[in-house]
Amino acid sequence: MASAPLVVQPLSGLPEIRRGDDLATLILAALRRADLALQAGDVLVVAQKIVSKAEGRSVDLTTITPSSKAVELAARVQKDARFVEVVLSESAEVVRAAPGVLVTRHRLGFVMANAGIDRSNVPAEDATRPEDTVLLLPVDCDGSAARLRARITALAPLGAAEPAVVISDSFGRPWRQGVVNIALGVAGLPALRDLRGGLDREGRSLQMTQVAVADALAAVAGLAMGEAAEGMPVVHVRGLDISGPLSDGQSLIRPPNEDLFR
Repeated sequence: MASAPLVVQPLSGLPEIRRGDDLATLILAALRRADLALQAGDVLVVAQKIVSKAEGRSVDLTTITPSSKAVELAARVQKDARFVEVVLSESAEVVRAAPGVLVTRHRLGFVMANAGIDRSNVPAEDATRPEDTVLLLPVDCDGSAARLRARITALAPLGAAEPAVVISDSFGRPWRQGVVNIALGVAGLPALRDLRGGLDREGRSLQMTQVAVADALAAVAGLAMGEAAEGMPVVHVRGLDISGPLSDGQSLIRPPNEDLFR
């Protein structure tokens, strides 16, 4: 799928993102510092956390009164009942609950720990203490990707190409240790490339093959971003063939009726 040597470059110098910050302006400034002009086929992989911060998706736990359901569930999973209440508010259903583990189906369809709600690297904007501040996923990840793409295109220098945008987050995987970045929101590329009906090298028809292009991009960018204190939340990717029918992040979610493991 690489149409040229694949180049993956994290963008340095972005400040701590706050509510209301214009991510497009900050990303374009980082591209200029890196001496990168946007070309056709470029992809910007953006960490979900900075999108959520800019969109004001933080919650002060001191303002949360947990329900009886949240209190009961918190006792089972050994978590803060206020935190569990916020998780439930963002979830369509609880998938698994055990000491230290709360896996839910997020309202957008993602099956993930704690509905994707995070405490790490989240400054306290509203709460007195950082540990009382949590960060939710964007209201609409695909919408956020599309708006960011449009804003970058509108502000980019004359002649710059319109980049694709992937909003990524780290996910655990069933039966696998560790986390890998996946795509939550996608704009401007085929998030899922369907190869069914094509032929392999032996001329056999492909029956099941669909390639999660956006997840693969998120995973490789995640290695450049890091998972701790690196402070590299945007990665520029060049050299991948992203042609084909466009699809968004929702196309990557397996429908519940195809879930064979619950």
